[in-house]
Amino acid sequence: MRILIIDDDPQVGNLLAEVLRARGHTPAVARSGAEGLAAIAAEPPDAVFLDMVMPGISGLDVLREIRRTHRDLPVLVLTGRATDEQLEEARRLGFTDVVEKPWALTNLDAALESLEPPAAGQEQPDPESRASNM
Repeated sequence: MRILIIDDDPQVGNLLAEVLRARGHTPAVARSGAEGLAAIAAEPPDAVFLDMVMPGISGLDVLREIRRTHRDLPVLVLTGRATDEQLEEARRLGFTDVVEKPWALTNLDAALESLEPPAAGQEQPDPESRASNM
């Protein structure tokens, strides 16, 4: 799966990319919201890992634009400092899952599973229930 990581923290972006690559995915890293939107416009990925709090174009603004141009693109929200209001707005816009940054690698496999369509007869996890526990 081609996954675009949009995160202004180089350590987080590079580490996630390394782990995703080791799991057989093809990651790309964008260091800003503007860079991420340009990458999506040039070649839409299969999924996006999106930091909510970034300088310049915020994660919420990126998510708004993704929903305007690529309504069905799976977006996994990465957060370490997002406010309840920001997460509520992200819920309203629609995301696939939320992963808190301090535990991003611990929860990465479950988050990746949420990007896969459920197998016949299986229910997909509810991202709202996971996000409300954060």
